[in-house]
Amino acid sequence: MYDCPQRGFGIITFLLKYHPKGYVMRLSRYFLPVLKENPSEAQIVSHRLMLRAGMIKQAAAGIYSWLPMGFKVLRKLENIVHEEQARAGHIAIQMPILQSADLWRESGRYDDYGQEMLRMQDRHGRDMLFTPTAEELVTDIFRGHVSSYKDLPLTLYQIQWKFRDEIRPRFGVMRGREFYMKDGYNFDLTKEDALHSYNRHLVSYLRTYERMGLQAIPMRADSGPIGGDDTHEFLVLADTGESEVFYDSAVTDLTFGDRDIDYDNREQCQAILEEFTSKYARTDETHDEVLFNKIPEERRRVARGIEVGQIFYFGTKYSEPLGATVQGPDGKPVPVHMGSHGIGVSRLIGAIIEASHDDKGIIWPEGVTPFHCGIVNLKQGDEEADAACAKIYKALTALGLEPLYDDRNERAGGKFATMDLIGLPWRITVGPRGLKNGVVELTSRRTGESEELSPEAAVIKIAEIYEDIA
Repeated sequence: MYDCPQRGFGIITFLLKYHPKGYVMRLSRYFLPVLKENPSEAQIVSHRLMLRAGMIKQAAAGIYSWLPMGFKVLRKLENIVHEEQARAGHIAIQMPILQSADLWRESGRYDDYGQEMLRMQDRHGRDMLFTPTAEELVTDIFRGHVSSYKDLPLTLYQIQWKFRDEIRPRFGVMRGREFYMKDGYNFDLTKEDALHSYNRHLVSYLRTYERMGLQAIPMRADSGPIGGDDTHEFLVLADTGESEVFYDSAVTDLTFGDRDIDYDNREQCQAILEEFTSKYARTDETHDEVLFNKIPEERRRVARGIEVGQIFYFGTKYSEPLGATVQGPDGKPVPVHMGSHGIGVSRLIGAIIEASHDDKGIIWPEGVTPFHCGIVNLKQGDEEADAACAKIYKALTALGLEPLYDDRNERAGGKFATMDLIGLPWRITVGPRGLKNGVVELTSRRTGESEELSPEAAVIKIAEIYEDIA
């Protein structure tokens, strides 16, 4: 059950399959360049902890190298996004990072987009740009291959690196210039069909964020340079959020849970949209003081939020100028109705840390943790302790789980500090004294609570925890 990609363990299966036989993920051999001191350039918690935990290293302003632990989390989030997009019936593609400026001139956005667009020329003098978003490119793909309404509805998406030349990049991956993003695009015959696609995306996003351990609230937002009248942002509440948000506290009581969703059922998707958007929740750009004051005073909240995704319906804004039409039921050409839908995958890591940390370090939700648990050997070199750690490691990996074994010759305090910093949800501590009594210590990173269990019982409990969230 643990190696089923549909349950979120596809990457783990790949790693186990292609690791050398008998390979053990030992901290003494892992590349984890942790920092003891807080980096002076880091202004917010997520940036500080990602640097300290050896997840990223700055390559240039707003551009980062992703080191092994950061890269593992990035891939975990990407895997969840792919699974939920597939569940909703959306089809993955991969578009290039560089685009021709000619497409953007066709849509009229090339001159309007502003200095955030990184423009360049190739060796032949052709105008190019580094992708900030891909409405034009995906519309060009559509118009070249789809000609009949019978091929609709269609939603294509990718997860790809983007670049926006922020005038003041800051806050690490939260406001960088280069970022990893899921961007999806729906093509529908009518506005009603396209609004169902909009609702379908909202539903799939709610499930996606909850699987990551986040409560992301859909809020009425401004469309910005994408365009369109219908748009919601998904925001995670955090003191360091860049947006001021106004909301009815009742929205924070809503959970998606393990619902059985038929994404083709328009009434069901519409009902979920109404459930999660009927309560007041808006960013400062669309805030309406009159509507806000109608909320009972004890439920009015003003806070900060981190944007982690946005969905748009923009009708024929791109299909008309780019000639993306299909032959309708009456045989006449009809411009398709479109929308675009994004999730900031790399940005999500910062948002998760902002929402889940303490003064010791990161606290990863089980659904996105880089390793499922840490194994700490209190007396490396002790024959019994070494053997017990090896046995626990083997038992966990046999279940498709991936532990990290701290086999360094360091004091217990240093090992615990490292585990707290990198934030693995569970720690199994093995030492000679406990083994004499037939027990190891299982500790929850989130609560700090520990219990003594036999090694076999500790393995079973870890397995049950991850079975419940798979």
